[in-house]
Amino acid sequence: MSATPPAFRYHPDPLATGSLVESTDECERCGQARGLNYVGPTYSVEEIETTCAWCIADGSAAQEFDAEFSTVDGAPDDVPATVLDEVVHRTPGFAGWQQERWLFHCSDAAAFLGKIGYQDVAELPDVIQSLIADGWPADVLPHMSAEGDLTGYLFRCLQCGTQTAYADAS
Repeated sequence: MSATPPAFRYHPDPLATGSLVESTDECERCGQARGLNYVGPTYSVEEIETTCAWCIADGSAAQEFDAEFSTVDGAPDDVPATVLDEVVHRTPGFAGWQQERWLFHCSDAAAFLGKIGYQDVAELPDVIQSLIADGWPADVLPHMSAEGDLTGYLFRCLQCGTQTAYADAS
């Protein structure tokens, strides 16, 4: 088993979601092979092949490479800039079909929990309602699969615990 990753407030288990993987490759930022490297999307001018979890967590990778690891387009106005900065620069992102997006609730970023299928959320009315509010017809949602052509992305509010989601298709 590899090292324990640093704590990420808005992405509590990046190993389970597949955003961090065990690796012996050296990080381009710190030059160390620390055992866990990021494999999610990176938005930067230059291409970055290998970034360790610790250089994302402390913000040094974002600063050195002028990089962003998540997108927060459409964040509500009441979400503090410090929260947006943490999500974009110090939180591992996740890969989706089209343009990934972070969800928000209670004036805060929500925690990304992972990809979901309909069977994962069929009994969670808040999540089903959030998907319908996002434009997905109720009769299409049973076709959603964590590994399929229609995939859901589950989040949990850190303030009130409400779960919410969005879906994306290939």
